[in-house]
Amino acid sequence: MALAFSPKAPGPLTDTSVDRGEQVAMMELFKGAIGLFKNPSSHRPVNYDDPTLASEIVLFADLLHRLLDQVEARMVRT
Repeated sequence: MALAFSPKAPGPLTDTSVDRGEQVAMMELFKGAIGLFKNPSSHRPVNYDDPTLASEIVLFADLLHRLLDQVEARMVRT
């Protein structure tokens, strides 16, 4: 995530049309999401026995995808 969203040496997912602070925030958001939700289940069984939590994680993933779609749309326009 750090390389993909890097504001220093813009990565393929860095939105160069926004302020550097927003670029850093986007990078940190995705790094946190991967670290908290994706990585644990890649290394050990994770039991999401709370259906509300599981649903909210799916909705959060949907939001992250939507943010990427917006970045992609801006890149296509430029």
